[in-house]
Amino acid sequence: MFTGIIEQTGIIRTIEMDGTNLVFWVESFISNELKPDQSVSHNGVCLTIEKVSGTLHRVTAISETLQKTTLKNWKTGTTVNLERCMQLNGRLDGHIVQGHVDGIAICTSKIEVQGSWEFIFEVDHKFAGLVIEKGSITLNGISLTIYHVTPNSFSVAIIPYTFLHTSMQYIQTGEEVNIEFDMIGKYVNRYMQINNGTTDTSQSK
Repeated sequence: MFTGIIEQTGIIRTIEMDGTNLVFWVESFISNELKPDQSVSHNGVCLTIEKVSGTLHRVTAISETLQKTTLKNWKTGTTVNLERCMQLNGRLDGHIVQGHVDGIAICTSKIEVQGSWEFIFEVDHKFAGLVIEKGSITLNGISLTIYHVTPNSFSVAIIPYTFLHTSMQYIQTGEEVNIEFDMIGKYVNRYMQINNGTTDTSQSK
């Protein structure tokens, strides 16, 4: 479990093929504090730490993860958001995040508004029931609040601190981001779908 509050950013230093998988070496200020078998969110994707070497750590993304997330687009030098798993004795500053990406959203607009930034993202219409005004959403691992909701898009506002300390500053129009919807909303949506006798197509992959 995570909170969507980014701890540090990391930089992809090397990428290696291992069958149908991709192995990433990530450099960050927290890498030397990590241990094998720990779960760490990388741009919203929960990955297991396999090895630590100084300021670098290694993770592997399997084929299924690559198909459902933006990890397949990572390149050497890509900046990624990092968050270690939440502690139950601490404050929950964001919202409950599983690190299980539901799909991909596309940035259609990025506008600076008096020192802050407004982003608009387009999402598949099948997810419309999970996007609500003033609801929580996770984009590349960041807990954000939704507004200006349409059947296939929504907006988020990024304060200067978040913009400077996460990968949001590098997101450009047309770029894809990992998206995870609020877990409580997904359970409610699933319950309603079952009771209405329909099939829910918006479950996490």
